[in-house]
Amino acid sequence: MAEVTPFPFATVDELKQRWPDFPLGAEEAATVALEDASQFILDVCSGAANASPSTRRRVVCAVVRRSMGTPDGGEGMESMTQGAGPFQQTWKVSNPDGNYYLNKQEKIALGCGKSKAFGVQIAFRPDGIHLPWCSLNFGATYCSCGTDIAGEPIYEGGTP
Repeated sequence: MAEVTPFPFATVDELKQRWPDFPLGAEEAATVALEDASQFILDVCSGAANASPSTRRRVVCAVVRRSMGTPDGGEGMESMTQGAGPFQQTWKVSNPDGNYYLNKQEKIALGCGKSKAFGVQIAFRPDGIHLPWCSLNFGATYCSCGTDIAGEPIYEGGTP
């Protein structure tokens, strides 16, 4: 794979610009996380190398923010429940292990996650004689007379 510059995709200062509540004293951890997340993005999305530097910067900052997000203030929480009596409280952390992941919009922006339709011809028989009006004779990539599956024309009116 070709070298992608800049690497990591963002600096700690760029991460702080996108994260107003950046944890105090977490600069060193953020530096390592930006490097790891940049490599993670290249590993799981080969199209990321072709994405613009600003897109890679935005996505890696979002990935690191999700990874470093803490439950303080509700960030990183999937759900929270509180009650009054008999005093219940439930907190469910959405990413308790701090894993890196890409959401659907980020995958699209980086150029991965795009599906393409394709077909596979499994019964081609090149030794058969196609009808003169078979689609192959008009530049198509498929046979319309059936010779490719039966060895002789079975559709469109029989023998040549």
